[in-house]
Amino acid sequence: MQIQIGDQTFALNVQYSKGKKISLQIDGAGRLNVKAPKGTADEAILNAVQGHSAWIIEKLSSLETAKRVPQPKAYEEEGSFLYLGKEYPLHELIGTGERDAEALKLALKKFYFTSLKKVVAERMPPYQNQLKVKPKSFEIVESRTKWGSCSADKKLTFNYRLAMAPPEVIDYVIVHELCHLLHMNHDRSFWRRLGGIMPDYKDKEEFLARFGGFMTL
Repeated sequence: MQIQIGDQTFALNVQYSKGKKISLQIDGAGRLNVKAPKGTADEAILNAVQGHSAWIIEKLSSLETAKRVPQPKAYEEEGSFLYLGKEYPLHELIGTGERDAEALKLALKKFYFTSLKKVVAERMPPYQNQLKVKPKSFEIVESRTKWGSCSADKKLTFNYRLAMAPPEVIDYVIVHELCHLLHMNHDRSFWRRLGGIMPDYKDKEEFLARFGGFMTL
C-alpha cells in the first residue's frame, strides 16, 4: 500500500492484528509501519496515516539528520538499540543489572553474535534447497569491511552486526554468500543467479550502503 504526502510517495507496511486501533510507527530505516484491526478498509488506513502527515515529515527529516551524524550509544536500561531492523530499549535485549557501560556493551555484542547464529541457521536452509548448495560450515564474526564471505573451501562467515538489520536484509547476505558457492566471482552469472532468487537484491544492497554505518555498537 502506498500513500502520497505532499510531493512524496511512501510505502506502507501494514500488519493486521486483533487490536482495536490503527497505530503508526516509523522505524530506524525510515519505513512506515502500520498496525490495523483485522478487516480495516484501505481507505480508513490511508486516512489515519494522512492525519499524521506533519509528524511523518518531521520524523523522517530527523532520521535523515541523524544519518549524517552518528549518535553516541547510551548504554543504560532505556538506551535504544537495533535488533532485526527495529529499535528496542537495551533492557529488552539483555539483562542490565548493575553492569557498567563497558560490561553492557560486551553483553550486547555477545547477544548479537548468539542471536544472528540462530537467525542464519533458521533462514538459510530454504535458500540452500533453492540453489541446491550446502556450505561446509558457517560462523559469526566481527568485521569492519564485509557483511559476509565465502571461502574456497565452502565456509561462510556473517558479520555479527547483521543482527541489527531487518530479516529480509539478512536473507540477502545469506543468498549472496550461498551464490558464491556456485560462482566465486561477481561475474554476470553470479548476479543472474542471485537475481533469480532475490529479484529486489539491489534494494537490500542500498539499505546496507545507506544504513550500515549506523549498525554499530
